[in-house]
Amino acid sequence: MSFFENTRKPVGLGGKIMVAMMNLGHSPVAQWGLQFLNVAPDAKVLDCGCGGGANMKRLLKKCPQGIVKGIDYSPVSVEKSKKVNDAAIAEGRCAVLQGSVADMMFANNWFDAVTAFETVYFWPDLPRCFREVYRVLKVGGTLLICNESNGDTDKDKKWTEIISGMTIYKDAELKTYLEQAGFHDVQIHKKKSWLCIMAWK
Repeated sequence: MSFFENTRKPVGLGGKIMVAMMNLGHSPVAQWGLQFLNVAPDAKVLDCGCGGGANMKRLLKKCPQGIVKGIDYSPVSVEKSKKVNDAAIAEGRCAVLQGSVADMMFANNWFDAVTAFETVYFWPDLPRCFREVYRVLKVGGTLLICNESNGDTDKDKKWTEIISGMTIYKDAELKTYLEQAGFHDVQIHKKKSWLCIMAWK
């Protein structure tokens, strides 16, 4: 397995290095994307594919009286996210679970917002995953998708060749899948090669 495969599902030492690198490397695009997310101070937020937990930490700051949960299918990511957010976990404001976005253990209509940073590239059966996100969101809830690659440049092809199971979606494709899952008012923001999509239930 190549080192870059750890972006898809971090394992072992390489995975530990990768999640630490992702926490730093994805910081600029995540901070840019988060400006589009308006949530109440007591919001309940789910970060899907939470990786190294850096965005969960940002969401906890954004919702100082809220609850932030994270889900990731990599045990390495779950362990790192728990370490990064140990204080909030001890306070009962945060939880990190191992699992798939395609089949989540959360109740219907529970979250005010769901975020997905640099992760939808790897989701199996994207329409099904979007339906699951739709299910766990409250009516009026928001989904934020934030990607460093928007599928508009030739460079993107290089990554899909290096990392098996990676698909870089264009904004129009994601918009179609979201609308098919029931989302409305899909908004698209772009900056350089970055893509941020907001959608409402």
